[in-house]
Amino acid sequence: MDMTMRNQADRIVAASIRAVQPDDAVARALKGVEFPGRVLLVAAGKAAWQMAKAARDCLGDRIEGGVVVTKYGHVMGPLGNFDCREAGHPVPDDNSFSGTQAALELVSGLTGQDTVLFLLSGGGSALFEKPLVDPQVLQDITGQLLACGADIVEINTIRKRLSAVKGGRFAECCKPARVFSIVLSDILGDPLDMIASGPAVPDTTTCAQAAAIAEKYSLRLTPEARACLQRETPKHLDNVTTQITGSVRELCAAAAAECEKLGYTPVLLTDQLCCQAKEAGSFLGTIARTHCGQGRKLAFLAGGETVVQLTGQGKGGRNQELALAAAPALDGLPGVCVFSVGSDGTDGPTDAAGGYADGTTNGALAAKGLSVFQVLKENDAYHALQAVGGLIITGPTGTNVNDVAVVLVDG
Repeated sequence: MDMTMRNQADRIVAASIRAVQPDDAVARALKGVEFPGRVLLVAAGKAAWQMAKAARDCLGDRIEGGVVVTKYGHVMGPLGNFDCREAGHPVPDDNSFSGTQAALELVSGLTGQDTVLFLLSGGGSALFEKPLVDPQVLQDITGQLLACGADIVEINTIRKRLSAVKGGRFAECCKPARVFSIVLSDILGDPLDMIASGPAVPDTTTCAQAAAIAEKYSLRLTPEARACLQRETPKHLDNVTTQITGSVRELCAAAAAECEKLGYTPVLLTDQLCCQAKEAGSFLGTIARTHCGQGRKLAFLAGGETVVQLTGQGKGGRNQELALAAAPALDGLPGVCVFSVGSDGTDGPTDAAGGYADGTTNGALAAKGLSVFQVLKENDAYHALQAVGGLIITGPTGTNVNDVAVVLVDG
């Protein structure tokens, strides 16, 4: 491994994640806001604990109580009288359901003078859920959508209609209270109704679109689930104020700024990356090969969220697949690397934030009898990168604003 390149990659990752923490954004959103009656807090998503802490730091005892539902391993400690819970992601589990029920009980019986401070971040689709179908049916459909390569917008279009809290339905449950929502975006273009499936946002998707997605991916649906897909979601809400904060653009800007500090000229390729992870990795690897050896220090950045189509039974995530897929194009090149990370610190169902590859990675894998092509076929990027020191592990970060992939070319 080229330790100079690896150390630079780790520095860029750390600086990027540090720059997109939600604390300041939550404080800005709450500044000057008046709450006439009671204030109750509900936070859901991978950044829920961090956002709830920021709100409590701002408002203190003004918040009478709260329920926080986040991913396993993401609760960093107690938060006063808030009920902090951990639950399943990317597939909801019983803790997702019980945590959501606790939130619904918290917001019941409020008046028109009261406010629900709703803090939402990516991952909320799985973590904040009250299913309208049998929970095992919901888990099965979620698994099908994740395995077939559907993008997050398609997945959430289906999930909204299977839920009593998604697609604006949570805001309806809060009535007559007001909902003041602060949303940390993890979806390209920041569509409010898609972030965590929009529990407090009017739904812009239709039953026809949901049916088309089910047909496109040949989803196996029970009669109960098919009936839910034909039931329309709320298209207008009059009790919600929403502020959106954080985005993949901020993540890319932070990465670019750190690249500049290291002497690289940053080039933003896109902040809308949404193709297959392995195709993105292969493409970024060829960019490194094209510019290597030209005497210029360049950093190419791509932000967004790729997808993985499951063809094997291995372990990994989209960022790990992207990095691994770049390895063949980088093979033998000095002073180049490709790395990709999820800003939340968890890439797929693993403890890694993402992966790293440089000009030595492909050879190191071959020496251990591993073929990049075969590993990708098995979707086992985690174990392959682990074998050659290519995992990037940050731990839970407290934020969630998509992914960033970086190509470094050191002359």
